[in-house]
Amino acid sequence: MIQLRPRQPGIVVIVMALAASSMSLSQAASGEAATANVVVRVGRLLDVRSGRYLMNAAISITGERIRAVGPADEVAKAAPVGAQVIDLGAATVLPGLIDCHTHLMARIPDERYGYELNLLTKSHAYRALEGAANARATLEAGFTSVRDVENEGSGDADVALRNAIREGLVEGPRMQVATRGIAAVGQYFPFRISPDVAAFPTGAQMVSGVEEARRAVREQLGRGADLIKIYADWSEPTLTIAEMEVVVEEAHRAKRKVAAHATTPEGIRNAVRAGVDSIEHGHGADRSALELMKAKGVYLVPTLSVVDAMVAKAPERWTSQQSRSFLDSIGQAMAIAKELGVRIADGSDPAAVDRHGRNAEELESMTRRGLSALEAIRAATTSAADLLGWADDVGSVDVGKYADLIAVQGDPTADITVLQHVKFVMKGGRVVKNQLVPEQR
Repeated sequence: MIQLRPRQPGIVVIVMALAASSMSLSQAASGEAATANVVVRVGRLLDVRSGRYLMNAAISITGERIRAVGPADEVAKAAPVGAQVIDLGAATVLPGLIDCHTHLMARIPDERYGYELNLLTKSHAYRALEGAANARATLEAGFTSVRDVENEGSGDADVALRNAIREGLVEGPRMQVATRGIAAVGQYFPFRISPDVAAFPTGAQMVSGVEEARRAVREQLGRGADLIKIYADWSEPTLTIAEMEVVVEEAHRAKRKVAAHATTPEGIRNAVRAGVDSIEHGHGADRSALELMKAKGVYLVPTLSVVDAMVAKAPERWTSQQSRSFLDSIGQAMAIAKELGVRIADGSDPAAVDRHGRNAEELESMTRRGLSALEAIRAATTSAADLLGWADDVGSVDVGKYADLIAVQGDPTADITVLQHVKFVMKGGRVVKNQLVPEQR
């Protein structure tokens, strides 16, 4: 808390005036939002819980939130007089999608030393501007909420971006941010720096020991983290169970969740035993690890599309027996997870310029590995909202929730790839993209 000295009355007056001005502007903005009434008419509206369509539907919106949903004629009759009407014709409407594993601060060059160059040649300010561009691409792709799981060495740029989006300074999805992430000393990027180079920037906050882990969590929460990201393993387990337990203890005390990068069976089991809320990637999960996740109610965020993109880009690099075994293990893990009923949430893991805005490819990758189209959609709506702790606000088109809507041409429950071609995006009652309607009335 800032304290002002009595001998500086001018400052007190200025601060009070600015506060009053800010409050007036805030109240004015809230007033405008509260009186804005919109009715969106749609050819069909997907109920993501039941998987059924409501034909010739409408959504009535006041300000940022939904006030009524139902048959178009009934909703129109009950709508406030003078409400703006947006008619999306025969389009299919869904709730705004959610990506639980993004890195909006990351536009890592596709080079051998790309990660190191990114850290060395870009300021945190520039990284924030890159993040703004990535955020807009993500929103226009139909993802109105994201969980950004670690900013890859950009300081607090993700906190700044989240706040700038909230203030309406830049376009982007609602964000939960993890700030720097936590890794064991020497067990995260960069790996190939000469030991003679002192103070080279790192991609995460490195810790060794329980109290360093505790301090890292407290620092990150103090800097504005909405969740904590840890690296439970790399090629082998890294953080100890005791280190992860104290991370979970501190995070949960502050009502924050913990996401754990884990790709080895032992790393996954260690993280789950420590009490984390989600396993990120989980590509090497075996049955015992997945059974433990199911028993503890831990989410799996599988990040499949990043692997599929790498294979598509350079298939010749994926022909060895080791590579084929790795790809097979991913499919097996997903099959077991589905069989056991492990909760799955969508996450696409974009970290390069050509991956931001292609988040919906993750849903196609899920269906390639056994999920139905509707299950994949739920992973990016209701399940994702639950993982974020935002189920009361996003994830479905229901009265009282944010008016986050997307529209596509076609049936995503029959062809999941139509979600890669979103034509209309509304976030909080405001249209941010419309390629369907030439005019509104």
